Amino acid sequence: MTESTWLQMITDRRQDGPVALPDDAGPRLVKLEGIRAVVFDVYGTLFSSGVGDISLATEDDRDALLRETLIANGIYPTALADKLRLDEQLHNLIHGHQDSRREEGIEYPEVDIRRVWQDLLNQLEALNLIEPLDEISIEKLVLDYETRVNPTQPMPGLADALGELHERSLVLSVISNAQFYTPFLFEAFLGKTIEELGFCPNCNVWSYAELEGKPSQQLYKYAEKRLAEHHSITPEQCLYVGNDMRNDIWPAQALGFKTALFAGDRLSLRRREDHPACKDIRADLEITELDQILPLI
Repeated sequence: MTESTWLQMITDRRQDGPVALPDDAGPRLVKLEGIRAVVFDVYGTLFSSGVGDISLATEDDRDALLRETLIANGIYPTALADKLRLDEQLHNLIHGHQDSRREEGIEYPEVDIRRVWQDLLNQLEALNLIEPLDEISIEKLVLDYETRVNPTQPMPGLADALGELHERSLVLSVISNAQFYTPFLFEAFLGKTIEELGFCPNCNVWSYAELEGKPSQQLYKYAEKRLAEHHSITPEQCLYVGNDMRNDIWPAQALGFKTALFAGDRLSLRRREDHPACKDIRADLEITELDQILPLI
């Protein structure tokens, strides 16, 4: 399966309909001085997601979609699988991989979903729940499933906002709960790779690569170190933009980043007002459109 086919799969299964504002959305805009870098969350901030986040964040009943994905890729459930939920097998394996990381002392473990799916196929085959396997592409299988369960689309004004930030020579990077396919969203919807859009490849922090997820402050420490090493930028010179007070704003502020809460998508906004880590903090800015940050930095 070629990369161009991957991109086509993402766009063909894009999320339908306009991005809707939350009922309590209202920008709070303040001029920030000395900003040299803008660091973004991805799901729910740069791209609207059908589940409001990356699909691993939910355990909805997706057995039918998982079976459709298997069959579309030449993997056929046997009669033994008819009365079982195969998606439950997938969820259990995700938890198993996470538990292994917890045993290593990681508070917020992440998985590389390709490894999980390989384990899933091995397990299903060993239990005779699928017919014997020929060689398959794990990455194709994973992306096929992801685009079925979690359609995405770019947030309004994304291309223009990124373009102006890049033209102004601001350093751009990402701290995101993500998987290997996440960077393909940029090329699928904006026609350019994430690097061509101006994101520093040395500074991006992807949870699947670190096997650790937000709200771990360790991800923000990685970003702090990389921005310092490659651009001599300190956290106080960075604006971090995210949609979740617990996963984004709280850990970013703890490391000294300036923060902007993106409140432009009803599906993704997470204020977490009852969470003990979030009840006494607020972002430096609150925006409902990405281009609102442009005159503020």
